Amino acid sequence: MTGIETLLLLAGLAVVMALAYAGPRVPAVLTGSQPADAWTRGNAPVGPGLLTRLQHAHYNLLETLPVFAVVVLVAAVTDRSGLIDGLAPYILFARLIQIAVHLIGTSFPLVLVRATAFVVQMVLLLIMLSKLI
Repeated sequence: MTGIETLLLLAGLAVVMALAYAGPRVPAVLTGSQPADAWTRGNAPVGPGLLTRLQHAHYNLLETLPVFAVVVLVAAVTDRSGLIDGLAPYILFARLIQIAVHLIGTSFPLVLVRATAFVVQMVLLLIMLSKLI
């Protein structure tokens, strides 16, 4: 799997995640059982904990996706994709672990696993950056 393919999979994952937590909210707004702004950031969580955790996992993905995209696209534009292609799938794998654990719960041990998956992604990104600089 190349860096570009990994980037596309992560982008697709971001879309699927957004639809998964926003989709159930549409009927609530349309029927008037919830105001349209009930899920605004900073408000108390509304709805099942799983949807809130999914939303937060989605936000986590969106925080790192642009950085990964820049690295992959710079590698592609400078014709050096081969330097990062081998590491890119591991970023996807670590992200999938982070998302899965986030959805399972928020206990201290699970947060440690999530943090470890995040650190793995950041280390891989630093390695990729060092190869491109």
